Amino acid sequence: MKRKPVTIRDPGADYEIRVVGGRPTPLRDFYHALLEFPWWAAIATISGAFLIANALFALAYLLVGGVEHAAPGSFRDAFFFSVQTMGTIGYGAMFPSSTAANAVVVVESIVSLLLTALSTGLVLAKVSRPTARVVFTRHAVISPFDGMPTLMFRLGNERGNQIVDAKIRVALYRTERTSDGRTHYRLLELQLLRAQALSLSRSWNVLHPIDETSPLRSETPASLMAKEVELQVMVIGLDDITMQTVHASHRYFAKDILWGARLADVLSETPDGHLLLDLRRFHDVVPTAPTRDFPYPAPTPT
Repeated sequence: MKRKPVTIRDPGADYEIRVVGGRPTPLRDFYHALLEFPWWAAIATISGAFLIANALFALAYLLVGGVEHAAPGSFRDAFFFSVQTMGTIGYGAMFPSSTAANAVVVVESIVSLLLTALSTGLVLAKVSRPTARVVFTRHAVISPFDGMPTLMFRLGNERGNQIVDAKIRVALYRTERTSDGRTHYRLLELQLLRAQALSLSRSWNVLHPIDETSPLRSETPASLMAKEVELQVMVIGLDDITMQTVHASHRYFAKDILWGARLADVLSETPDGHLLLDLRRFHDVVPTAPTRDFPYPAPTPT
């Protein structure tokens, strides 16, 4: 059997991945898709399945007949009778009076139980499914920090709760050419100045010093573009409300990395001695002056 290619699209990428030869699992994939759907889409899908099932059973009632007090040949009456049967409403105005109609009612009752069980399970799974609302800065930046070129970006928890024992990992993907001319996609782990936090709340600056051991050593803006560099960020922690593990991920492409800029300060002290966290500047960057060791000018505003 010929298998159709599957297309995977990344919202921030300039390309798409087409997968061929994979074993199709439409039912399992559809279930996972429903879990990932927004609530309005999941409810619309369940409602659509309910209406389609009732329309099919209405056609069956029209075919076999035997529904008392239903107008002959009326799809509307057959549809409403099907809705009453599937919903176990039973007003009594219409009822089956033939063996064939009762047989269709039996089948519809079984289908109704299955649809109700599936819908209940889906809604329960969506309600109990732990999710994280973590926001990442639109750009990662590279500029001197404490005398060393450093890759930096910021992330924060958009909810008012805490993500306990948060761990972060950053991987670098780049395209390389082997000595025999083959294309190789290399994955390298970036060592962070701090890869774990006791709790993640509104803001956390992630720093990767570009020292002698860094994969970004000797790289330039042009070389990052030529190597099609991507940064994959993964955050994992424990939601302190539900006590379940949550995670969030983000990608920075070469075009999203700004050279010669740093993250704007969002934390300051007020005159009365309190701390002020200004989330309005969460995505802001500040240009840095070129130096002899870091000769990159401020990025062009976009």
